[in-house]
Amino acid sequence: MGRGYIVEDTVEGYVSKLCEQQVGPVTGLLIGQSSTQRDFVVMATRTPQKEESTAAAGNALDKEWVTEHARQVSRMLPGGLSVLGVFIITDTDAKDTLTTLRQLVFAVENLISSEHLWNPADDDVTDCVTLHVNPKTRKTVCRTFDVKDPKSTAKPADWKYQSGVCSSWSMVSCCLNVDMLVPLPDNRTSTENMDKCLKEGLKVWADQIQSGICLIDGKKLPEDTELTAGQKRNVRQTYTAQLLITPDDQRLTDVVQRCGGSVSVRGAIHSRAYVHSNKPKARLAEKLLKRDVVSTVATRVQMLLEELLISEEEKGSTRDKHQTEKLCLPRRIFCPVKVSGPVCVCDYQFSDEGQSEVTDRLKDMLDIDAAEEALDTRQETPAEILERDVAAEPTEETIKAPEPKRNNYIGVAMASAVALLATAASMLYLSDV
Repeated sequence: MGRGYIVEDTVEGYVSKLCEQQVGPVTGLLIGQSSTQRDFVVMATRTPQKEESTAAAGNALDKEWVTEHARQVSRMLPGGLSVLGVFIITDTDAKDTLTTLRQLVFAVENLISSEHLWNPADDDVTDCVTLHVNPKTRKTVCRTFDVKDPKSTAKPADWKYQSGVCSSWSMVSCCLNVDMLVPLPDNRTSTENMDKCLKEGLKVWADQIQSGICLIDGKKLPEDTELTAGQKRNVRQTYTAQLLITPDDQRLTDVVQRCGGSVSVRGAIHSRAYVHSNKPKARLAEKLLKRDVVSTVATRVQMLLEELLISEEEKGSTRDKHQTEKLCLPRRIFCPVKVSGPVCVCDYQFSDEGQSEVTDRLKDMLDIDAAEEALDTRQETPAEILERDVAAEPTEETIKAPEPKRNNYIGVAMASAVALLATAASMLYLSDV
């Protein structure tokens, strides 16, 4: 027998609703958490309609559109949630859609994993799920593929609906101070060229996060310790974690290079991870939390670069030399998947956006009808750009942000380029030497 999938019963209702509404094939993503014994699916979301799609497009699936949707959704998932696979609703025979589903699930995994800045772990699950649903008979066919094996063939899997799948999941959260400096190439001419250097610099920092020591409720737990040991069964717990990071001592002594600027990321971020309730180990909580820390920083930096690239293309010019820019990175906002459940998804709000933009994106990307009052905006507070005389030090900026309160955190900064990440403050400084 193949893998088993325990699926939130609201997913069944969601898929049934799509079956009633569908005209032609409908594709979408399955979201949840993997474990060595079984996987948990907590939500599904359909692929958004492409605005320019017409009847002339027929029933052909746009693989690039589906995979780009998966990339955007992956950015909106906190630690412990990931895209587990894809589904398709069509009256075409399941055998005839197998090749299409295989191509989709491999393409989705390849694009999402290309943005990961961490190394795969030995206990990572590499099976991804595909689900075929016939809208007329409501028959479902569930199969898995090992996405790390290019020659992988379909394996049958068990698909079982159940209520309250994530109702007792635990949450581990932390606030982490970030302070890193990434050099930019001497021949940098556009935002686009910054991407590779920033990714390499973030990767160095991500490696430090991975090797850091994680304290849960002030204790360093042995890896095999059951996180919820001694707790009442089916009662969700909340834990506070600390990450103790050792600076890279070799960075200043061993690396000397000519550069045309730098990106300084400073501040503090709010990070969280959700852990399934099937006897989770402390090492799982640590792994998921560290990956969320890396992901939320990298996502915000990447989002800002994308905004800058679009801005450059519209203006048709690049930045002047010896220029320092102050730009705000987006802050993280959380939204519960269900009103009564502990699990949340997230979005990133730029300083010039209102909460309506956040709810619109949640609807477009995750098909969640979220009310503005349901959004959790308490964890990260919008930044305030403080006016300073920077003439004497044009390539290195210092920003004073509000002291972090209990649930307020300072965001990130990038230097010559310098950026502050959102939490109590969020900025990006770009300047050239």
